[in-house]
Amino acid sequence: MVSTPVRALTYAQAVNESFHQEFERDPSVILMGEDVAGGAGRDEFEDAWGGVFKLTGGLIAKYGPDRVRDTPISENGFMGAAVGAAATGLRPIADLMFVGFVGVCGDQIFNNMSKMHYMFGGKVNLPLTVITSTGAGVGSAAQHSETLYSIFVHFPGLKCVAPSNPYNAKGLHTAAIRDNDPVIVFNNKLLMGGAGGGIHVPEDSYEFPIGKADRPREGTDVTLIGISYTTLQCLKAAEILEQKGFSAEVIDLLSLSPLDEDAILSSVKKTRNVVIVDEDYPMCSMASELSALIAEQAFDFLDSPPIRLCAPHASVPYSPVLEAEYIPSPEKIAQSALSILE
Repeated sequence: MVSTPVRALTYAQAVNESFHQEFERDPSVILMGEDVAGGAGRDEFEDAWGGVFKLTGGLIAKYGPDRVRDTPISENGFMGAAVGAAATGLRPIADLMFVGFVGVCGDQIFNNMSKMHYMFGGKVNLPLTVITSTGAGVGSAAQHSETLYSIFVHFPGLKCVAPSNPYNAKGLHTAAIRDNDPVIVFNNKLLMGGAGGGIHVPEDSYEFPIGKADRPREGTDVTLIGISYTTLQCLKAAEILEQKGFSAEVIDLLSLSPLDEDAILSSVKKTRNVVIVDEDYPMCSMASELSALIAEQAFDFLDSPPIRLCAPHASVPYSPVLEAEYIPSPEKIAQSALSILE
């Protein structure tokens, strides 16, 4: 019997493969954003970038400038164009390079994208995918390092997902492009070059269901809930806890809206303790929402109050030493868990 070799694609390669497959499958899929091709119409620089994280490389060479459009530096302009394109029959992918740029195009996302299907009585679908990068740790300073998914989750009408490895990244991007609702995909910068620890990424196209969490590690003593990059930190923290004699279960949230409440609550009811790890600012965060959900619906099962471990309520520092301290680490996660287990 011949075993199938593991395709250890990086996160960025897996996303890029999803895009190529969806462009090939559906001619209504288009892409727009700043430097998604590179060269701004100059042939000698065509495909020079493929996006700042190489997620869109090779698309313009294969599918041309009608479907792959470098835009002016105007997030408000191209996000509005994407909404219009989706409302009139196309399936655009709009690259909001860094999530902190949402302030420039907030009106298009929160007033048009999220509400159009509702305000037209369901007669207009908006099959629009927005990809954006999140997270500190790469020296990009305060305006390019935020993790602002809670802002988007606040609005009905937007589906929000945060992949954590190459396998679910490919599947969630594919599902987002095929979905008839607007989907925001948050890609953490520290994951882009990661190969996912040997996780197999199938060559064939596939979807990872929006609205479902994953459980990459079973445990009995405490639930660690991670989002995107913090899931990896939770898995490392679980190893630390195992060395100290405790069994940690890890829930990888993946879908922020809709939320897989069953996966969260079933895990917490089993372990009776929970640490929620979120790189977003602590006030009005996903961690706050999850803590409220658990307190309201699993209170009688808890042996201790839910713990929220977030980034500080401060802008992301540029200093490498301070920035490293800013991100929730495996050691901090394990310490938080031990504070309720010991």
